[in-house]
Amino acid sequence: MFPVSNPIVADIIALLSLEIMTTLFLILIVIVILTCIWLNDISSRIGVPTLLAFIVLGIIFGNVGAIPVYLDDHSFAKDLCTVALIFIMFYGGFGTRWEAVKPVVRESVLLASVGVIVTAGLTGLFCHFALRWGWAESFLLGAVISSTDAASVFSILRAKKLGLKNNTAPMLEMESGSNDPCAYMLTAIMISILNGTATGGSLAWIVFAQIVFGAGLGFGVAKAATWAFHKMRFNTDGFDTLFIFAVAIAAYAIPDLLGGNGYLSAYIVGIILGNEEFKGKKSLVGFFDGLTGLMQVLIFFVLGLLARPAELHKAILPALAISVFLLLVARPAAVMSILTPFRKYPFKQQGLISFVGLRGAASIVFAIMAITGVEVLDTQLFNIVFCIVLISVFLQGSLIPWAARKLDMLDARADVMKTFSDYSENTEMLFSQVKIGPGSAWEGKQVMNLGLPRNMLIALVIRGTERIVARGDTFLLSGDKAIVVTKAFEDTETYLLEKTVKPGEKRAGHPISEFSGEGLILLIKRGDREIIPSGDTVLEVGDVLVILKAR
Repeated sequence: MFPVSNPIVADIIALLSLEIMTTLFLILIVIVILTCIWLNDISSRIGVPTLLAFIVLGIIFGNVGAIPVYLDDHSFAKDLCTVALIFIMFYGGFGTRWEAVKPVVRESVLLASVGVIVTAGLTGLFCHFALRWGWAESFLLGAVISSTDAASVFSILRAKKLGLKNNTAPMLEMESGSNDPCAYMLTAIMISILNGTATGGSLAWIVFAQIVFGAGLGFGVAKAATWAFHKMRFNTDGFDTLFIFAVAIAAYAIPDLLGGNGYLSAYIVGIILGNEEFKGKKSLVGFFDGLTGLMQVLIFFVLGLLARPAELHKAILPALAISVFLLLVARPAAVMSILTPFRKYPFKQQGLISFVGLRGAASIVFAIMAITGVEVLDTQLFNIVFCIVLISVFLQGSLIPWAARKLDMLDARADVMKTFSDYSENTEMLFSQVKIGPGSAWEGKQVMNLGLPRNMLIALVIRGTERIVARGDTFLLSGDKAIVVTKAFEDTETYLLEKTVKPGEKRAGHPISEFSGEGLILLIKRGDREIIPSGDTVLEVGDVLVILKAR
């Protein structure tokens, strides 16, 4: 290549190169997304958490291939994962159905606080005495991996439809959704100790500020957001979602600015807002469900990008030893010391709760915080946490259904979806209007004599300006409008499509009954009119047909 002396030409070449790189980057994103979908399908078939696929994908893109995405900026990764964890914590609360977790809220809160401290302490002691680590780094690792991961657990319970006995699912949901703030506080304390900035007063202030500012400001933000949400009018679709999105960020940022626990605040705000009744909640649940899934994917993908397989061999043995200790000693000791005094949780149930304590996204974020917050570490903390998460998600996660069966904790009558705040939305009722015309089969009959199916009822009768709450002895008259209630139908195998009757088509000028096989015509849009058709309805050119089809 000859050097380009003309600066204008050189600038044009640079711009073209930048444009090409941008295009290649977009193509890379497409490849990542398609690969993620493929890995999601494979992971669900073999019964392991989907998030494991994204760790593998991150390792592949970060270490092999023609254009490896080499990420070595841990500070950038920490900031990225911190933002992601905000939404994971917020939705951990927003998606929790208070009615389901209320019976086990004391046990769940104790597991999420005292249980985390016991787990961190025992793991720290193991690292010091068994692995010969220094005291501070031992307890730092214990703090980093002391919380459990709700996403990994419930991706398995949902995928396998595992209903569990004795309120086990609600307890797991609230514990794993709310124990990250305590682990974060312990991690912050240990980072302060390792950096030599910790004093008795400073540690007391950290604990006070984390709990008081985190919880207090969380309740304040939640109440203010609830009041504002009910008072504001969102005239444009989607602005209510943007409002809650902003609230989630504020829930973390405001307490964090004052030294409070932003993750605790985000969880509290989430659980209060998630259990409020308001219009459009179903769309918000869907949005945050997707956003949280994306954030979890991002964290696990970043973990894969940061991992260096060539260095992991030194971390495998200590990670395996810590994982076994967590599974057999630390987690069971924490669970049993808390639940046994209640005397209503059998040891089989405590065993399953202990087994389901998977490590996941939060442990990754706290590990990145540790290696960026401490100047010198004598251990391969990040690589060890990487291996612990991998072992936990892959081995423990894939064995959860087996463990639930062996411990006789499955309940065919229990629905794991009842622990989520959108459960009632999944059984949404559908209201339809039926007009009673002269000669109708319903005219002059009492509601009790209509022979309606068990899953259908008439809730209301509109007679002129009068509204009558229907009872069994209510008579239906000509001109009445009967409001019929049924359970909403949701199915991926049926769908609606629109077709326009064009000039020259055979069906133009003919009744619907002469044509079959295309699907059921539910509605005809003719100019400004909407017609519910019958078999003798004649189609006209320009009619827009709304057709129900089955795959």
